[in-house]
Amino acid sequence: MTTSETWSDEVQGDHVAIVGGGFSGSLLAINLMRHDGPRATLIERRPTQMARGVAYSAAHQDHLLNVRAGNMSALPDDPDHFVRWLEGKALGDARTFVSRRIYGAYLREMLDAAVAAYPKRLTLIEGEAVGLARDDGGVTVRLDDGRDVAADVAVLAIGNLPPHTPPGLDPAALPPGCYRADPWAGDISEGLAAEDSVLLIGTGLTAIDAALLLDAAGFTGQIVAMSRRGLVPRAHADTPAQPGLRERPAGGLAQQVAQLRTRAAAIGWRAAVDALRPMTQIMWGAADAATRRRFLRHLRPYWDVHRHRLAPSVAAKIAALRDSGRLHFVAGKSVAAATDGDHALFHWRPRGSDAVTTTRVARIVNCTGPQGDLLRSDEPLLRDLLRQRLIRPDPLRIGLDVDAQSQVIDADGRADPRVFCIGPMTRGGLWEVVAVPDIRQQNWTLARRLAHAQWVGGEGL
Repeated sequence: MTTSETWSDEVQGDHVAIVGGGFSGSLLAINLMRHDGPRATLIERRPTQMARGVAYSAAHQDHLLNVRAGNMSALPDDPDHFVRWLEGKALGDARTFVSRRIYGAYLREMLDAAVAAYPKRLTLIEGEAVGLARDDGGVTVRLDDGRDVAADVAVLAIGNLPPHTPPGLDPAALPPGCYRADPWAGDISEGLAAEDSVLLIGTGLTAIDAALLLDAAGFTGQIVAMSRRGLVPRAHADTPAQPGLRERPAGGLAQQVAQLRTRAAAIGWRAAVDALRPMTQIMWGAADAATRRRFLRHLRPYWDVHRHRLAPSVAAKIAALRDSGRLHFVAGKSVAAATDGDHALFHWRPRGSDAVTTTRVARIVNCTGPQGDLLRSDEPLLRDLLRQRLIRPDPLRIGLDVDAQSQVIDADGRADPRVFCIGPMTRGGLWEVVAVPDIRQQNWTLARRLAHAQWVGGEGL
């Protein structure tokens, strides 16, 4: 059976159950109200993350957005929406890199306003979805407290999955509290002394956030961040705006990389990377499975550090930590870790070397970033859906398999018009769907479909 074959029914009904009340889920509920669409029930297991999600609820005041406010409107049809909100509260303007806490407040205010305007059409539920029953008449979402939410359509807006335990690490074999699987869960600086060292496994944006958290908490010891290549996110800079590409770059992956390098030499790497934005999803869609795998294996780390950049003030803080000798970025691969009193002996192999280096640390923090392998997830809802064969991993196992309309693909290859997925877990099909500009467009498109308002914005006219 191919992915073009579908269930026998079509999308219809007046109730949408949205599982996950972070940015993606809350924005979908808001857009359904704006389009006079079906009523919606928004289900979120963590009350503090309603509308904010992990990204905007657990952030420290020093954690800034990686994009200027001018491109952070939650509404694609109103690009100045966030800037007007920001200026109205005297918190910044279009050029500002605002704190993620402020952006979280913006999102929550939007959701609260939607609930107030549509109290009979939008319902918020605090609870964890642990199962989903599917039949030709609709769906029923089962919650951990025994409640059921019956709806015509379910949308999975579950965000990212937690990072996997790095190879070579057995958390149970380490001293209590030494290993932190989630940098956002609790205080990663708790119990540390000035002479201690902390290992961050990962050198990307999550590691940057963790280093800022440790510094803000007053930790003055050594911080070592390690990844396979030791690459560090680059900083934003004021550069002249360049028009985005209007056509997909020709040739295969190697030719496209060569074109990007040539363009970067002419106009600067930031402008060259930014010009690709309108074509990124098209390039991914046109690539075959082998090309996508090559990109993930060889180019993804380089793409990430150039595409997902740091606010200039954040880059300056990281540079100061490095200059002071308190923060080090290294390239290497974890081998094993063992207990040494209340510390850990972390054994790792530097990149390009066969020798194993040992570093004694008081804490190891998993900063490898979000993952998407469904088959390694402990999430009850995903395990239930996999057991029922209602979902399957995408071919690259970096997310959940969906079609171009965000319908989930079941284990038999059928696209299900009653179950959708939006947000980062659809990266296998879209790749660029982790940042606000990408998620808001995906969200907007699905909301219009569920509200039968595809013509809004000119479609079909």
